[in-house]
Parts: sequence; C-alpha cells; structure tokens
Amino acid sequence: MDTLLALKPILTTLVLPATSGLLAILALLVWAWRRNTRAHGRLPVALAGVTTLVLWLLSCQAVAIWLSLHLLPQVSPIHHEDLKRLQVQAIVVLGGGVENEALEYNGPTLSPDAMSRLLYGVHLSRNTQLPMAYTGGIGWAGQSQQTSEAEVAALALTRLGAPALRWQENQSRDTRENALLTAALLKNDGITRIALVTHAWHMPRSVRQFEAAGLQVTPAPMGYIRSDLSPLLQWLPSGKGLRDSGRVIHEWLGLLLT
Repeated sequence: MDTLLALKPILTTLVLPATSGLLAILALLVWAWRRNTRAHGRLPVALAGVTTLVLWLLSCQAVAIWLSLHLLPQVSPIHHEDLKRLQVQAIVVLGGGVENEALEYNGPTLSPDAMSRLLYGVHLSRNTQLPMAYTGGIGWAGQSQQTSEAEVAALALTRLGAPALRWQENQSRDTRENALLTAALLKNDGITRIALVTHAWHMPRSVRQFEAAGLQVTPAPMGYIRSDLSPLLQWLPSGKGLRDSGRVIHEWLGLLLT
C-alpha cells in the first residue's frame, strides 16, 4: 500500500492530458515509422517525432527552470528593510491580467498572477509604510467596455480590507506603456525612486522599460520559476511546465527585440 501511495503522483501525472497525450503521439509515430520502410515516407514521421520530443522537453518543469536560469538575467529577492536603506519612495505593482467574468464574485477579479503580485506589493507596503501604485489598463487583446486592471486591483484591495492604492494607472496596454504612463503619474508627485514588483521572469525587461522612462528602479521580484516536485516528476510533461517555458522564451525574445 505504501508503495502505491508513493507512486500516486507519478501515476496521476502519466494519465493527465499533457503526458498521456504526448505518449500516445509518440507511440503512433513509432508505429508509423515501423510501417513505412521508404526513406521519403519516414522523413515526415521523423520530423514529427522530433517536434513531439521538443514539446515534451518544453513541458517539463526541469527544462523551464533551466531555461529561466540560462536565458534570462538573474534577479535576487529583496527584503523590505532594503527598500528603506535604498530610499525608495513608492512601490509599483505591474499588472498581470484580469478574469472579467469571475462567477464567484459576479464580476471581474485579478488573474492568479496579478493577484500574487498585488499581495506581495501589499506585504512590502505594510512593512515599509510606502505608498503603492498599480499599473494596468485593458490590454491589446481586451475589449473597450472592460474594467481596467488597475480598477480591478483597487476592488481586490477593498475586498481584502487592505490599504487603498495611492496611484492607479489604467490606460496602459503593455509593459512599455506601463512604464511610460506610470512614470508620468509618479513624477507629477515628485516620485523618482521606486520598488518594482513583478514576477522574476518578467523583471529584466520591466526594469529596462521603467529605467528608460526615467525612474530609478529597485527590483522586488517574486514568483520565481522553481519546483518542489521530485526529480522524476520534473521530467514529466505538465501544463505548468509548458506555460513556464513559454514565459521564459517570450521574455528572452522581448529582451532581444527591445
């Protein structure tokens, strides 16, 4: 019984769509390879097999962690006491998305990524007594009638009974506009030194944009790509692994192109 319980996480992973689907595709490709003995017929099968193997690797949490460590500049976590020493004047939380039709709230709420950023911002604000800004509009893929992300963040703070935002930047559609519009808002109040809160994998590009907008930035990263799974489970495909790999590659390309 103990052995079965120990195998439960592995067996569960094997039957979930990410792993079972890729295993099924690989089995079909092996079958097609063995059925087709002609070289020109085997080439498409081989290419499909390589593509499937690459997808398998990108879906592994171990690969996502490796990519985050080797493709992106590394940023260290910061303690709230460091913000005082560095004379930070305000905390800026970068938006991370909205769920517009959250049934449990009968309306919009922040995405899990955005909520985790906001909660960390609240943590820093409470321990430093620094005012907090939230930057996020509707986004390029959104619809004009949606509530802006900054407004949804303000609503989330009300639900939590947390201190209100000092500044809401609600017009931006991407990280570049986050930086430009937030910088203009803060400079009107004489704020130039900020602690920037976002996920660690998003931080290098974000710092670049906010510094280009004329602010002195202290990174306050959170949400590192890490895993507490066993080594074996880290090499089995998962939706989280594929999502994290995609995030790292997206940020790496963004750094190359900006």
